[in-house]
Amino acid sequence: MQLTEVKGRIFDIQRFSVHDGPGIRTIVFLKGCRLRCRWCCNPESQEYAIQEMNKDGKIEVVGRDVTVGEVIEEVLKDRIFYARSGGGLTLSGGESMCQPDFAAALLQEAHAHGINTAIETTACASAEVVDRIIPHVDTVLMDIKHINSEKHKAFTTQPNELILQNAKRIADSGANLIIRVPVVPGFNDTEQEIRAIAEFASGLRNVKHLHLLPYHAFGSDKYRWLGRDYTLSDIKTPSDEQMHRLLEVVNETRLYGQIGG
Repeated sequence: MQLTEVKGRIFDIQRFSVHDGPGIRTIVFLKGCRLRCRWCCNPESQEYAIQEMNKDGKIEVVGRDVTVGEVIEEVLKDRIFYARSGGGLTLSGGESMCQPDFAAALLQEAHAHGINTAIETTACASAEVVDRIIPHVDTVLMDIKHINSEKHKAFTTQPNELILQNAKRIADSGANLIIRVPVVPGFNDTEQEIRAIAEFASGLRNVKHLHLLPYHAFGSDKYRWLGRDYTLSDIKTPSDEQMHRLLEVVNETRLYGQIGG
């Protein structure tokens, strides 16, 4: 089968993004994820199944099956912007490593057209899947949410040993790896917790950057539309003062920290 004929399941394609890798990018959101993070802003991405969201009486189908060729055709529409800005294609989700055949084919086909690639991932996948996908990725944006596995599981439903192992695996491969930390009050927003993540990240080969992403509740309405409860409704976005304190903690390591990214 040709790469362009490989099929996968997505729920959105977003053009002209500037926050998900270098330059101007097109983001392809894939369905399916092993984690169930309480703060997830794309809960419609978690299930691989095609779903319906009831937006206060308006029914919206979430998810559609597409070929690599169909997606690349959409991505190539903005090729001129990628060339000028250093941008390209970013795979997001959900977790694109949950669809390894589709993700690997998309990335390879993008490279065949000279398009820069990036992936947003938790790398909660087998070593074989990681090794298959990462060689075709120019920038890896990897979430590390917590060092303590029990707390990680309490807030995401999954332990973190595999994730931390894969962070080392990706770093050792020589990939351009950027660590990102969603800062969630009550979960990982203390200086001690951020320091633990930063110290782990600073020990990874070739990793230089760590991005702190302040929690927000932008996706909370989606839970209601899906008939689910949003359990963090009482949580507020961390203050600028707190985020800068945590940034100072990161900068005490050898890493270059930033807020957002």
